[in-house]
Amino acid sequence: MNKLLEKKCIPCEGGVVPFDISEIHKYQKMVDGWNIIKDKKDIYFLEKQFSFKNFLDSQKFVNEVGKISEEEGHHPEITFGWGYAKINITTHAIEGLSENDFILAAKIDKI
Repeated sequence: MNKLLEKKCIPCEGGVVPFDISEIHKYQKMVDGWNIIKDKKDIYFLEKQFSFKNFLDSQKFVNEVGKISEEEGHHPEITFGWGYAKINITTHAIEGLSENDFILAAKIDKI
């Protein structure tokens, strides 16, 4: 079992150093199929696209992601439509990735 599933996101108000690339790669091995992306501001985030049979299945998935996000107090960016959902996760307060992002990714994968 993934040890990240046993953890809870810890509120982050900033003042914490985001993971460096070696730490990111270490944690990436604990989540399935999440890509590491760097945006225009050189901020790392996790990204994964999910496929579904129809719009309702996409919407059900997104609603479950919403429930988990509220429980964890950590909210991803979500884009969805007919047959797909795309999730982007980062810790905005530190402009990078933290353990919270990987905890949320593991819990989303469990859906």
